[in-house]
Amino acid sequence: MQTYDLIIVGGGIGGSALAAVMAQAGRSVLLLEQTEVYEDKVRGEWIAPWGVAEVHRLGLYDLLVGAGGHHITRHVTFDESLDPGTAEASALPLSIFREGVPGPLCLRHPLHCQTLFDAARAAGAVALRGVIVNSVEAGPRPRVVYEHDGQTYEATARLLAGADGRASQVREAAGITLHQDRAHHWFGGLLVKDVVGWDPQLQAIGTEGDFGFLAFPQGGGMVRVYGGYALDQAQRFKGADGARRFLDAFDLGCSPANRCLTAGAPAGPLFSYVNADSWTDQPYGPGVVLVGDAAGWNDPIIGLGLSITYRDVRIVSELLKSADDWERLDLEPYREERAERMRRLRFAAKLQAALDMEFGEAARQRRRRHFERAADDPTLRLHSLAVMAGPEVAPPETFTEAHRARVLED
Repeated sequence: MQTYDLIIVGGGIGGSALAAVMAQAGRSVLLLEQTEVYEDKVRGEWIAPWGVAEVHRLGLYDLLVGAGGHHITRHVTFDESLDPGTAEASALPLSIFREGVPGPLCLRHPLHCQTLFDAARAAGAVALRGVIVNSVEAGPRPRVVYEHDGQTYEATARLLAGADGRASQVREAAGITLHQDRAHHWFGGLLVKDVVGWDPQLQAIGTEGDFGFLAFPQGGGMVRVYGGYALDQAQRFKGADGARRFLDAFDLGCSPANRCLTAGAPAGPLFSYVNADSWTDQPYGPGVVLVGDAAGWNDPIIGLGLSITYRDVRIVSELLKSADDWERLDLEPYREERAERMRRLRFAAKLQAALDMEFGEAARQRRRRHFERAADDPTLRLHSLAVMAGPEVAPPETFTEAHRARVLED
């Protein structure tokens, strides 16, 4: 029987970050990761400015930058109803959202995971790869039975953290219910290499015809691209040449620079998934706490998966480091903050999806009117402030049906 202060199931970004921070604080940590090699899963490569601030607070910023973290400093919104030159002339500087943060931080997901996993091990955590978790028991003394290198082990801890993603085994063992709303559109992602001519400091979004796009440069001629399309087009990019057809869909007149993307080559798999939000009412139970996607996730249309995860890790680690008696640990502040945070981000994502990922003439005219009205009334863009600066920064009235109706002219 092995005994630890903290067992973490899932050695991705959330689990490895939590392991590194808690091991640095002198707690005994067991980190269990199923995979032998981190693979490109088309997720988790863009950290919003408020998420970068969380990385700073965790003391992990220099580590990520040293691993190749790449800052984006400008944003342009393109659209079929806008002149491309006018759109480019109104590029938004991304250093305005958080003091000392030049803009979002990008780092390829496999490298990001490996960097944090190595940091956890270097800090003293027992960090294992190729693990099969056979059983998980919640309760005052949580227990995990797992296989590693052909041997079966049993471990207990003062607390068990579930950082094991959307199909969380820890969440299921704790009996925590996951809620999910209705899907709005398909959302696909692809890494593109050999991109020449795209400004490496520029991120862009845009909508034209029946396709909405997002592009986030990673540095070194690599750009992560995402595309949204209607729910009734599930087969649109299926097949052996799906990645190439997906990339060709970025050849849009509203953003001439997209030709730099289509001239590149797919550098990884294309994954498409529905965009729905999911959440838990309470991300903890007896002997268990959930972080990251295990506790519910936000619609990727606003790209906040990593920022959410890093705030989860920061809040949970601060609560753990502030208490010696974890049996009496009060995780209610985490639940309260996360519930309101995710409520606000669900609202912001639904609003953004209605603007960017609805197609046809009526949607095009609504976007055109929105751009014109927002030029005179910046409050119509307050949900974007929540995305970039943090959900707590935007006024509470931003997250009301009255505000939604005002933005969408409902």
